[in-house]
Amino acid sequence: MQWKRDYGLTMRIWLTLFLLFIVYLVFLTVLSAFGVGLIWLLLFVVGWGFIQFYFCDKIVLWSTGSRVIEEDEYPEIHRMVERLCQEADLPKPRIAIMQSPVPNAFATGKGPKSAVVAVTDSILRTLSPKELEAVLAHELSHVKNHDVLTLTIASFIAMLASFVFQWGFFLTLGNRREGSLPFIVVWVVAIVVWVVSMLLISTLSRYREFAADRGSAYITKNPRALMSALVRISGRMDSLPPEIKEKVAGANAFYIIPALSGRSLMELFSTHPSLERRIAALEQVETEIKGY
Repeated sequence: MQWKRDYGLTMRIWLTLFLLFIVYLVFLTVLSAFGVGLIWLLLFVVGWGFIQFYFCDKIVLWSTGSRVIEEDEYPEIHRMVERLCQEADLPKPRIAIMQSPVPNAFATGKGPKSAVVAVTDSILRTLSPKELEAVLAHELSHVKNHDVLTLTIASFIAMLASFVFQWGFFLTLGNRREGSLPFIVVWVVAIVVWVVSMLLISTLSRYREFAADRGSAYITKNPRALMSALVRISGRMDSLPPEIKEKVAGANAFYIIPALSGRSLMELFSTHPSLERRIAALEQVETEIKGY
């Protein structure tokens, strides 16, 4: 396979990280000016960021209830992933199964050598072999694009803002300087920073889904299989009760199709583009692959 590097994704990754870094510096400056105890705050956030970076795969697997499977348990999936990895020039990742009625798949890990690709047991019953292959190729594209770790790093600032939003009042106790503004200002700033961070992260996340869809098409040479899989997964998702989807919605950013979505202003915070836009993009890739 001749892998086409997505320079649009690379540019967006660096631009997002740069803008988030600027937001981070501004946020720390504001917190310092308002008397927030930065030392303890930074120690907590840096410590959690360290854990998140080095154990992101274990945290995601634990939070989703996924279990790494051996080759003798699901030999067909292992052989399918091996073929796709040979085509994509990737080391074989660990493979995990998540017990859930929600048909879905995700990838996690710091990079190709520590990656995990997980699928729910229901997606194995929902998709045909070709469709499942296309979904797995989509997840491997995330690994090859190194965008899973990018989301982990990018979420650092949103996590900091969320922490200040919830606990900032206690951080200001005993550390107020004369003339410092009330905590309500810190609270409002934390909300603004969280909103800006989530908008930047969501914009990057939507593009990375387009990039992974294209990657799947390049690896399998069969964009129609992914189109069919996306439609089938989405249709099955629509038929599930909301309470079932809410149980797994916490990992929406990782899934190939979000468990919960909406058609409103909140789409600005959506981690995935609409199904219609993804299908249209895949049709363009199909035309490119066929050469007409």
